Amino acid sequence: MALVPLVAAAVCPHPPLLVPEVAGAASTELAELRAACDRVVARLLAAEPDRIVLLGCGSVTMSFGAAEHGSFHRYGIHRRVPLSPTDAADRTDEAAAGPARLPLSLTIGAWLLGRAGTALPRSAVAVAADEPAARCAALGAGLLNRDLSDAGLINADLLGSVPGNASDGATSCRLGLLVLGDGSACRVEWSPGSDDPRAEPYDQAVARALAGADTRALGALDAELSAGLKATGRAPWQVLAGAVRAAGGSWSGELAYAAAPYGVTYLVASWAPTGAAR
Repeated sequence: MALVPLVAAAVCPHPPLLVPEVAGAASTELAELRAACDRVVARLLAAEPDRIVLLGCGSVTMSFGAAEHGSFHRYGIHRRVPLSPTDAADRTDEAAAGPARLPLSLTIGAWLLGRAGTALPRSAVAVAADEPAARCAALGAGLLNRDLSDAGLINADLLGSVPGNASDGATSCRLGLLVLGDGSACRVEWSPGSDDPRAEPYDQAVARALAGADTRALGALDAELSAGLKATGRAPWQVLAGAVRAAGGSWSGELAYAAAPYGVTYLVASWAPTGAAR
């Protein structure tokens, strides 16, 4: 069974205020976070993947091809954000072909890649907030294993667009993951989810797991607790953990940012294999 080589992963949050045009006069308040996201995306690209898959939370679990796009229209910015690098120039929503289908998480991911200036091909997977941990792990493994996609765990069209991702003797492409998700939204009284004493220890546990590339700890995150704390990153993080476990070998992590500037915890990290290049 040949697996697609997984060469690196970057983890970023997805607040709309990360985009300077959306934040307006408050854009400098997230300058440190924005710079941290830029750094981990640069590290992801420095690993020389042939293709990037974006993972983020969504209302339902589904995959998106390169022709899809997101939009910042609901935030007062009439701009679409294309997933495809062949259509990297942002256009107004009126000029877009079809509705914007990417959820916010994947829209921010596409914006980060566009900001980095990469022309690498990419596709995306939205993961429902209520996906069980076991299915998230299977989704992650399915990103690297065509047999699992054929079993219906991942849209086969997504993996079919990855060169060499089949048991046909072709050379597999090098895959990079950009994972989008926020921590708890319950750190202070004025947080979106109000104050919850469970939020800080939850976020600290996630930060330790991301810093140590601890797939076991991420896989053990409780879905009910995560939902109660409005932590949208739980399911995408568990897909990442499943992919890294499927890739095998030892991995290292580095936490680039951890703070809750608006009562929502934002975590930024890089993961990379520590052994021989895959």
